[in-house]
Amino acid sequence: MSTNEFLDKEIKKIIEDKKWEFPVNNAMAGAYVMGHFKGINLKILDLRSTSGIADLFVLGSATNQTQAAAMAEEISKQMRNNGYEAISKEGLKQTTDWILLDYGDIIFHVFLESSRYVYDLDNLYSKATTVEIPEEYYYSDSSTTTRPVGDDGRGYF
Repeated sequence: MSTNEFLDKEIKKIIEDKKWEFPVNNAMAGAYVMGHFKGINLKILDLRSTSGIADLFVLGSATNQTQAAAMAEEISKQMRNNGYEAISKEGLKQTTDWILLDYGDIIFHVFLESSRYVYDLDNLYSKATTVEIPEEYYYSDSSTTTRPVGDDGRGYF
């Protein structure tokens, strides 16, 4: 099975998983993509009780622009493959430090890690509830099976 087939299959399982209602299932699928592409500082914010802009924000950081663009392109591809079209895509086709994919109920934010704290959405929406992302969604290799004690989920080491 190729990497693309594996990813397509995993995303479909996440979207169809009955333990998450819509749109949390799609947010989890996007978080899985970010983790699969070695994204760091992954976070899902539930804004339903704090903001009318969207139900959920999915935040993730990349260490370079190529990685950020690849993450955003794959999220777009997976959402499209599962019947969801973006309302708006910002920063995807140019050199930028923040890519935004707006799906109405969910907005995916892919930052360059070096710029994430400039925009500081984590603090701006600090009253939002954080949705727990399963451990297996984070990238790991054979030497990194779990997060160290005290790790707050902001990375994959």
